[in-house]
Amino acid sequence: MSLQTDFGPDSGGRVKGLVIVKPIVYGNIARYFGKKREEDGHTHQWTVYVKPYANEDMMAYIKKVHFKLHESYANPNRIVTKPPYELTETGWGEFEIVIKLYFHDPNERPVTLYHILKLFQSPVSDGAPPVIGRALVSESYEEIVFQEPTQLMQHLLSNVKPITNGPWNHDTDFEDKKEKTLQKIITSHSKVRSEITDLKEKLHLAKETISKFKDEIAKLQNSGSTSMMTGL
Repeated sequence: MSLQTDFGPDSGGRVKGLVIVKPIVYGNIARYFGKKREEDGHTHQWTVYVKPYANEDMMAYIKKVHFKLHESYANPNRIVTKPPYELTETGWGEFEIVIKLYFHDPNERPVTLYHILKLFQSPVSDGAPPVIGRALVSESYEEIVFQEPTQLMQHLLSNVKPITNGPWNHDTDFEDKKEKTLQKIITSHSKVRSEITDLKEKLHLAKETISKFKDEIAKLQNSGSTSMMTGL
């Protein structure tokens, strides 16, 4: 890109104190064939992807995306240089896919993501077999944090165009998921505080009981000593 030479070999230097966050979604969608293919035993077609959380074209700052598949695939290292950043394959098993994002600015380190390819519902509800043609979606929300980016990277990140004029949605309702997760955290926090209070009360009671036992033991010891002295 001509911008690299415009900003110099150090991409214009780091912008001190600046933090830019770019939320993304990554994961896979899979569909069951209905049976094993005779030629290779594959049961699913799947697509792994990286896409922006917001309606913006990541091509403004992403140079390429490297997908590292299982070694059993021919050419397991796949490179995608333009949107959509995805690749489609077929298979029968689940495995970890390494996703590496490279930026137009060579002074910015690549970002690595790890995704477990999901083909099967777990557990399968009511023991029912997977439904033919129904899509299974497994995706995650992540944020790429650019801590003190270079001037070039700041320029690229600040000049992102929308992908579409229409609505931009995801298969997963991350806002709803965030609210439910937050509620679980609040509930768990409240439960932990309650348990801590209960344990403190039990500890206080135990200390009081121990103190009483010590007093009783001391009285018995003093009583025994007095008896011995009287006998003498």
